[in-house]
Amino acid sequence: MKYPYALLAGLLGALVLALPAAAAEKKVVGWIEKVRISPGNFIVHAKLDSGAEYSSLDAANLTEFERNGKPWVRFDLTEREGQKITMERPLLRWAPIKRHNQEPQRRPVIKLGVCLGNIYQETEVNLINRKNYQYRMLIGRKFMEGAVIIDPSAKYTLEPECKEAASLE
Repeated sequence: MKYPYALLAGLLGALVLALPAAAAEKKVVGWIEKVRISPGNFIVHAKLDSGAEYSSLDAANLTEFERNGKPWVRFDLTEREGQKITMERPLLRWAPIKRHNQEPQRRPVIKLGVCLGNIYQETEVNLINRKNYQYRMLIGRKFMEGAVIIDPSAKYTLEPECKEAASLE
C-alpha cells in the first residue's frame, strides 16, 4: 500500500464526522426529569442513572398473586404530591439486582410504558420500595440507550408529551 497513513487519516476523518451526526439524533435531557408511567397515566419524578442497567420503580405494599394461572403483582405508587394509585401487572420474572457493597437482591420485574419528553418505550422495570430515596423512579441504560444524552448540570428540561399507550392496558 503506497499511502497507508492517508488511508488511515481518511477513515478517522470519516468517523469523526459521523459521531456528531449520531449524537444529534439523541435528545439531551437533565439528570432529573418527569416521566409518565402507563398504564395509569401517572407522573413520577425520575433520576436518569447511566450507572444502572435497568429501571426501578417505587412499589409499596407489593403482593404476588395468580390471575388465570399466571403470576401477577399488585403494588401501590405514590407521587411526590401524595397522589396514590394501585397497579396490577403480569410478573415477567424475578431478577437478581447487584447493589454496591451489598448482597444481590431479588426483585420482581414487570413491563411498563415510560414516556420521557416525546420518547415512549415499553420497558422492563424492577419493583422495590424506594421510600428512602428522593426519586420514585430510576431510569436505567436499557431505556436510555440510543435515545438520550444526560446533561448532569440540568434538571426538568422537558415534560412528558406521549399519548398513553393502549397496548399495556
